[in-house]
Amino acid sequence: MLAIALISLSGAAPAVADAPLIVLDQTQLPFDLGPGHPANNPANPANSPNATWNSAGNTANSPTAWGNRPANPANEKRLIITADGGVLGYYATNAGGVLNLFDVNGRRIAYRPAKGTRSLFTTGGAWCGTVDDGRGGFVIAVTRNCAAKFGG
Repeated sequence: MLAIALISLSGAAPAVADAPLIVLDQTQLPFDLGPGHPANNPANPANSPNATWNSAGNTANSPTAWGNRPANPANEKRLIITADGGVLGYYATNAGGVLNLFDVNGRRIAYRPAKGTRSLFTTGGAWCGTVDDGRGGFVIAVTRNCAAKFGG
């Protein structure tokens, strides 16, 4: 069912709107969305947490940058929400195009590199899930371990 939802949403640029977080079963993902695909593999240099735009050392990814702060009013329109409307955090895109996911306290949980993949990676570089930002809205689908990182 997740694969159907993700496929039906593909095609458009990200919208500024709340994004539901879905916990996925990685074994149910099509190959092109999972970490086995070369573009989504954590070993791909473009996906590395040490790549310049992905790096925690890049000030554009820092929780202290205005665009990434929980106090920034723009982030109130980019909430990561649960199915029942609970707020887990928010997302922001840096100038290089990297999508960053933050918890409600502004701690960076994961990122999606600017190009070549829809996969999410933890700040340590492990594959974490996938995003789809299509016509029906923005959806974040992550592993159970990644979802738990939003809890504290």
